[in-house]
Amino acid sequence: MGFQQGLSGLDGATSQLDAIGNNIANANTVGFKASTAEFSDVYAASLNGSGASQTGIGTKLSTIAQQFSQGNITASNSPLDMAINGQGFFRMSQNGTISYSRDGQFQLDKNGYLVNAQGLQLTGYQASNSGAIVAATPVPLMIPTANLSPSATSTATVGLNLNSGSTVPTAGTFNPTDPTSFNNSTSMTVYDSLGNSHVVTMYFALASSTTTPPALASTTASTTWNTYLTVDGTAVPGTPAPALGQLGFNASGTMVYPAATGTLKLGQINATVPGTITPGANPLNMVLDFSATTQYGAAFGVNQLSQNGYTSGQLSGFNTGPSGIIQGTYSNGQSKNLGQIVLANFADPQGLQSQGNNQWSESTASGAALVGAPATGSLGVIQSGATEASNVDLTAELVNLITAQRNYQANAQTIKTEDQIQQTLVNLR
Repeated sequence: MGFQQGLSGLDGATSQLDAIGNNIANANTVGFKASTAEFSDVYAASLNGSGASQTGIGTKLSTIAQQFSQGNITASNSPLDMAINGQGFFRMSQNGTISYSRDGQFQLDKNGYLVNAQGLQLTGYQASNSGAIVAATPVPLMIPTANLSPSATSTATVGLNLNSGSTVPTAGTFNPTDPTSFNNSTSMTVYDSLGNSHVVTMYFALASSTTTPPALASTTASTTWNTYLTVDGTAVPGTPAPALGQLGFNASGTMVYPAATGTLKLGQINATVPGTITPGANPLNMVLDFSATTQYGAAFGVNQLSQNGYTSGQLSGFNTGPSGIIQGTYSNGQSKNLGQIVLANFADPQGLQSQGNNQWSESTASGAALVGAPATGSLGVIQSGATEASNVDLTAELVNLITAQRNYQANAQTIKTEDQIQQTLVNLR
């Protein structure tokens, strides 16, 4: 027995106590990963090449191995908090210097970038103006606060039932102010290129006679309805004027025309509204889709009215989905993709170099970062409004603390015993 073994044991127990103490100190640190001290034995080199009778000369610290097991995910009160459920790291940037973290506590800085407490910027794929995610080189993610541009109505779907028991209106000429000149009407709101809203009113009048268009000479329409359209009270002319178009139904109550011509499908009517309705706006070209309209022996009813236009809107909030896509919601009820968070994984995460502040950096031991969107490959998913707790098992660490203390005391005892033996030898006469 020598002093060397005892001294190396004291050093090893001290290193183990340091690792355990660090784990306990970070038991409540978001995204922290526990570490374990790993040791190896030490032997002196044998001159004759045989080590059969060698006695070890102690121990040495082999490595401090980080344990990247999943921590518990807990809900938070901040919608900007995010947790990774599965493998991967957030990719952070500071003036182009890249680091990686499991700490998903983020906030918006004054420029609209998603940053952590140290000001490092979260990176990902930025979205185009139309909301398409551009999967290129990851860049710091910024939440744009500009208004969402308006979109003019281009299509509208009208689903009705026209009563087959209706009679021809008594008034011969259509007049939107004369209810005896039409059978039924319904209204909806549409938008022009500047985002101004307009009220579109559709009128339906049973025709006194049925004339099958030449394109449908082989089709028998038992009933024809004239369709009229006004925008903010102004009539929109069509063919045959002043009707915008005609809806024809067969004896089964299903639509047989308008026919499908060019880009128009069965039951679709094209309407062009002059831009003079709103000075400076483009003419409003709408395709009215009546294909879901029927003629049955039931009262007039509106089953569906929808259109694809909207006015300008301000950003009112945003949320992050499991795939890392950040979607903004606007005051006009629309939503738009603002960007997508990327995650990075490594062939050997234990080879990452710890930088403090819950950050790791790439090293030759870890291998190059494998960057991709969440929920792809081996990467985990994003859980918004939550954080990943430390994976430290406090109970296990306290038990390890007792064990390390016993190891320290035992190695100190070997030094004490060696000292007593040498003192005995010195005292021999």
